[in-house]
Amino acid sequence: MSSVDTQLEELQQTIADEVPPDISVTEVKYEGPELVVYTRDPKKFAENGDLIRRLASQLRKRITVRPDPDVLSPPREARGEIMDVVPEDAGVTDLDFHEDTGEVVIEASKPGMVIGRHGSTLREITQRAGWTPEVVRTPPIESSTVRNVRNFLKTERDDRRDILEKVGRQIHREEMSDDEYVRITTLGCCREVGRASFILSTPETRILIDCGDKPGSEDEVPYLQVSEALGAGANTIDAVVLTHAHLDHSAFIPLLFKYGYDGPIYCTEPTRDLMGLLTLDYLDVAAKEGRTPPYDSEMVREAIKHCITLDYGDVTDIAPDVKLTFHNAGHILGSAVTHFHIGDGLYNVAFSGDIHYEDTRLFNGAVNDFPRVETLVLESTYGGRNDYQTDQEDSERKLLEVINEAYERGGKVVIPAFAVGRSQELMLVLEEAMRNDKIPTMPIHLDGMIWEATAIHTTYPEYLRDDLRDRIFHDDENPFLAEQFNHIDGGEEERMDVAEGEECIVLSTSGMVTGGPIMSWLEHLGPQEDNQMIFVGYQAQGTMGRRIQSGWDEIPVGGSGGRTQHLQLNMDVETVDGFSGHADRQGLENFVRTMNPRPEKVLCVHGDERSTQDLSSALYHDYNMRTFAPKNLETFRFL
Repeated sequence: MSSVDTQLEELQQTIADEVPPDISVTEVKYEGPELVVYTRDPKKFAENGDLIRRLASQLRKRITVRPDPDVLSPPREARGEIMDVVPEDAGVTDLDFHEDTGEVVIEASKPGMVIGRHGSTLREITQRAGWTPEVVRTPPIESSTVRNVRNFLKTERDDRRDILEKVGRQIHREEMSDDEYVRITTLGCCREVGRASFILSTPETRILIDCGDKPGSEDEVPYLQVSEALGAGANTIDAVVLTHAHLDHSAFIPLLFKYGYDGPIYCTEPTRDLMGLLTLDYLDVAAKEGRTPPYDSEMVREAIKHCITLDYGDVTDIAPDVKLTFHNAGHILGSAVTHFHIGDGLYNVAFSGDIHYEDTRLFNGAVNDFPRVETLVLESTYGGRNDYQTDQEDSERKLLEVINEAYERGGKVVIPAFAVGRSQELMLVLEEAMRNDKIPTMPIHLDGMIWEATAIHTTYPEYLRDDLRDRIFHDDENPFLAEQFNHIDGGEEERMDVAEGEECIVLSTSGMVTGGPIMSWLEHLGPQEDNQMIFVGYQAQGTMGRRIQSGWDEIPVGGSGGRTQHLQLNMDVETVDGFSGHADRQGLENFVRTMNPRPEKVLCVHGDERSTQDLSSALYHDYNMRTFAPKNLETFRFL
């Protein structure tokens, strides 16, 4: 018998000894980081509201209780009992019963009403029906991504349970080494922006943090294909942790499964859905541009199937010697600062991912409150000495001025925007400005993935800023449902109609003008002097966006027969700072300055050479901490 089986037998006996004698425990198993307890008496378990909490505290494990399939009431009977318990105002849209696990997935427009105060309604559901409820939100805006992910995971439940059991046994195995060290290997995004990727190693565990591509770079080999990066291969990695879904952090996650990885991906729920959306689009864009995609859509589905989603603040075992906690990073929907607690108080490492320290219209600012952090790996996108962004109010004022000027001369405004994050921020600014007559009310056309990304935002309002979340809970106040927003879904003919029509604003991907529908808008609107282009996001070196921003007024576009043609840009081009999802130099310094306690060491990454070295130097001089601006493929050993 394996050590894990012995451990489970002991846990089952401990639980049986702790619960009242009239409550049975028929089986105990690991599913991912959770301990799942099966019982023939789920109603009695639910009646004792503190029992699960007490067991979780005593065993120091996350516990889920499920009914033994033999004692389940028929779904038709259970449906009536559940609907009797759940308030009508909760807006239940679907009940999905899974008899193999005794779970019922309740989809509702107001999940909080299904959960009840401190989970009281959930307990009452189990008391009445015997089934274990799981609650998901009905998207206020129909999202094909959310629907497809949920349906896919439903059809793959058997495979997924096998994956979770395998992961659970891996997490809870005995430690095999007496050595003590922590290593961080930099695979990408050092002295550059893009292809974020790191390996965190202990004697027991190898964890890959992020695995992205580099914007504007088509020929660089991803470090996954460099022998030093993964050693004996992707199957030597124990876990993958994804900080957020932007492609410079997520694009090559599915490639891992092509290379033989078969383990978990830890991320937030919105990050999982957005990763699916963005990586599938990544493949689509590559195919349209005649490039061979590095993997196929089956690998994207494989990645989604292996996702284990965590909420902010949940402390979760992901290896025998590593606990992971996600905290809000304030960057995009579901983005996380990842905190790793290694060993029994041995060492703590935090990876910032991409952060925004101040509150924005979309998100609360990044969290930097940790019990301990010895080493911080800190993004430095705007870490340069002079990288101070405009105040948000000033940025919004400048944006509205430029829009008003374009409107007065009869021009149209086109804004290249990232589908995830910046687009929704701009939608909020523009909706409020029109509602308050600061700019004329006119159509706002959303092209590319922006509408779909917006739908995903409304599915997860609990990840948004507090006041915005409250507005989304009320359909009549949901700013994303304003009538001036128009989803472009008719292709080129609809774009031509817009280009020939009245004054309007166009938000279009890609945000760095590296392909996608923005190229079509440049062809339609670029030659006219009255029209206006506004950059509101970071333009990486080598991208078409950076070239236009730097003054290029003639750009190559695809012509007939595969021949490249040149397009004359006569439209006015402006850059409005302050809408970035990244903290500026002051925000990065404040993030470190207000950490308590401050880290002993900081690795400045995810910025060009000047930015990483400037920030590293400043933190060293101002706070007397050891700082580094590492290169790619360096290894740092701690302890």
